[in-house]
Amino acid sequence: MKSINFCILISMFSLFLSCSVSKQGAATSGDRNSSSKSAKSTTMNEPFVHVVFFWLKEPDNQEARQKFETSLKTFISKSDYVKASHIGTPADTNRPVIDRSYTYCLIATFTSKEEQDKYQVEPVHLKFIEESKDLWEKVVVYDSIKMD
Repeated sequence: MKSINFCILISMFSLFLSCSVSKQGAATSGDRNSSSKSAKSTTMNEPFVHVVFFWLKEPDNQEARQKFETSLKTFISKSDYVKASHIGTPADTNRPVIDRSYTYCLIATFTSKEEQDKYQVEPVHLKFIEESKDLWEKVVVYDSIKMD
């Protein structure tokens, strides 16, 4: 069931990326200001996807949530290696295959595994971990590489 959830998540993220603006500011084919009716691409450009689920110790504590969100958003905005990202909370959906038990989800894309390895030891990433590790009780990571 986890592999089905992960595949659904990656598919949703692909659609998200096709309709968003990358970290560098280049508009994609889903740009609302585009007057052309070209087909939307559902293929992500970056070959490495890093999906992180966080369960906070006190998910109803607004002060803890604010601290976590601020630290996470700051870290992602300052990362030299994250090419595109999504930070979210569980959607209000109810189907048997959906796990809504987590508090936050981070999806980040990278140009390569080597870039993601650099991100793991990047000072802003390590600062985020130091600032936030006492706020979470569980973290689960799914890393995926693009199939040819």
